[in-house]
Amino acid sequence: MADGPTRYIGMPHKRLEDRTLLTGGGRFAADLSAPGQLHMRVVRSPVAFGRLRSVDVREARRLPGVVAVWTFADVERIPPIQIRLTKIGGLEPYQQTVLARDYVRYVGDPVAAVFAEDPYVAEDAAELVFPEIEELPACISATEPPREFMPETLPGVSSEAACVTKAYGDLDAAFAAAHEVVELEVAVGRHTGVPLETRGALAEFDPAKGTLTMRGAAKVPHYNRGQVARMLDMPDEMVHLIQGHVGGGFGVRGELYPEDVLVCHAALRLKRPVKWVEDRQEHLMAANHSRDQSYRLRAAVDARGFILGLQAEVFSDQGGYVRTHGVTVPDLSAAMLPGPYLVPAYRADVHVRLTNKTPAGTYRAPGRYESTFARERLLDAIAHALGRDPVEVRRVNLIPRDRMPFDRGVDTLGTRVVYDSGDYALLLDKLLAYLDYDRLKQALAARRAAGEHVGFGLGYFVEKSGLGPADKAVISIDAEGMVEVVTGAASIGQGIETAMAQICAEVLEVPIERIRVVHGRTDRIDYGMGAFASRVTVMTGCAVKAAAEALLEKLAGAQVGTPASAEGWFRADHMTYPYGIHAAVVRVDPGTCAVHVERFVVAYDIGRAVNPMLVEGQIVGGAVQGIGGALFEEFVYDANGQPLVTTFGDYLMPTLAEVPPVEALVTEDAPATQNPLGVKGAGEAGINGAGAAIAAAVDDALGRPGAVTRLPVTPIRLHRLLGERD
Repeated sequence: MADGPTRYIGMPHKRLEDRTLLTGGGRFAADLSAPGQLHMRVVRSPVAFGRLRSVDVREARRLPGVVAVWTFADVERIPPIQIRLTKIGGLEPYQQTVLARDYVRYVGDPVAAVFAEDPYVAEDAAELVFPEIEELPACISATEPPREFMPETLPGVSSEAACVTKAYGDLDAAFAAAHEVVELEVAVGRHTGVPLETRGALAEFDPAKGTLTMRGAAKVPHYNRGQVARMLDMPDEMVHLIQGHVGGGFGVRGELYPEDVLVCHAALRLKRPVKWVEDRQEHLMAANHSRDQSYRLRAAVDARGFILGLQAEVFSDQGGYVRTHGVTVPDLSAAMLPGPYLVPAYRADVHVRLTNKTPAGTYRAPGRYESTFARERLLDAIAHALGRDPVEVRRVNLIPRDRMPFDRGVDTLGTRVVYDSGDYALLLDKLLAYLDYDRLKQALAARRAAGEHVGFGLGYFVEKSGLGPADKAVISIDAEGMVEVVTGAASIGQGIETAMAQICAEVLEVPIERIRVVHGRTDRIDYGMGAFASRVTVMTGCAVKAAAEALLEKLAGAQVGTPASAEGWFRADHMTYPYGIHAAVVRVDPGTCAVHVERFVVAYDIGRAVNPMLVEGQIVGGAVQGIGGALFEEFVYDANGQPLVTTFGDYLMPTLAEVPPVEALVTEDAPATQNPLGVKGAGEAGINGAGAAIAAAVDDALGRPGAVTRLPVTPIRLHRLLGERD
């Protein structure tokens, strides 16, 4: 042990992960290979909706180098992919089989799988597979009335898979007492995470040991291991999922997809390693999309703009199947819509409807990016209706510090929503001071007077993090004093090795360089929840702290160089709730219909930062994605359900030319009360309020309150707004 205490928590320690990556030692899914491996290629539906009459694979099977071609008949014993996160029942008819059965439900739906000696033969063979599909009228709008989904195979099953309702308080009394009722309809378009690395996997079966190993796992390896074992009728302990380096997660990567199961099943049946890596077009067509929600809001307000009651009807486009996320996004949308505001009476009904688009799942700040946009647009509309300043209307509605912990009156993800700590007014004051708000308003007014179209907007949000129920860590020290931390968490680029090493180093008082962190391996630890919902720092971090303390107790009085190990658990039945504000200054160019983001600030209270540098990195990365969703990124379909965006030529993402330096104002005024470290998550801070802030800023630049009602604000939409103004 060190001679004296050394502080690690709270320090901007450089990432331990980066040396390997920067020196070319990264091992991503596409880098993996095994002797004798086969390559899988998936044949996908070219139509959005239709009866799958047959799949002709005869020519493909005759191609030299092709080992097998499968259709649903070859995998019919494999059950559909189960749902991971939703407590709501009745979703079984909407689950996806690993290959399409009877119907195809979106362009990209897997109808066959080809296995060949090399990837080029697999690609050629896939072109020789001919599905016979009787095309049917596609549904591409979730606001259309529900219909019988597939009458021949699922008689009586509605295209509305669920309706999620959250409610409390007396809405009738609120509207009866209203000084004014403000109504608003807004929508957020369909987009997704688009990680740098597409999905991929390598599966191998060891007949001597009877073990199946899949490399290329991400996000939730323990859960996916259990599901693969169940679907392939194997004991859990005979299936191993191993994570390597991951080129971005963002909610879209690491869920259990049909391709993961197909690769594993093929390794078992064909007795050879099987590799699959999707191309970018596949990824844009077949990996989970997200967002795509429409809101109809009614607010009862008093003369100050205080919201007495809020009623919301929401339509959530689920796409062709309900995948592993279930109705998590709609559930979070409904639960988190009130945000940082008191809202004494509330009801939200979220209609989860299937359409003939790519299935939807989570994407960074799922349900919150959308609901924050809707709520903050409503606050701006209230301010305009009453002739009040938007900042002051927000201040009137903020939950006071002395009301913490604040029971929101609803639950989500199986837990009661109780804001554990927060000083929302203080963060607003700090942001306004940081911006020199009065001077900023004067400067923008002067620029507008000179003919520029410039504006300011902000969006306040509450996040959630630290989803339980439990996490485990095992820490050991060898005779040379090297420490190994084994966790059931996973890395998706968030710096888990560094943050966990910092926590361990602080407790054990050993140099961080002597600590090795193992994650994402089901063969090294028997329990793990993985990495999602900004949970790792809270749940895994507190488990590491507990394990380190247990190890320290074991080592007390022991001789120097005594090897030892200890495990630690952390359990939680409530999440933590960090919060923040996004502020944007934009300039609108009427000639090109472009929106230039001149300044972007994220104020965020994290409770306690393990590594402030990592927190700021998370904020900056999230902000870039948020700006993308606000101005550029959108999956568009034609009337027949054909995707019009399947390359980066059409799916536009922001570059350094479109994003200003993101300013992060990180505060630690409200440590979490539910865990011994006082930490809250940072993964979604940078993206949550971006759309809301930019929309308000565009309104201000145009001089038209309430002009932006849909994201993204693309040039064509801005052109229409400018035309309406003229």
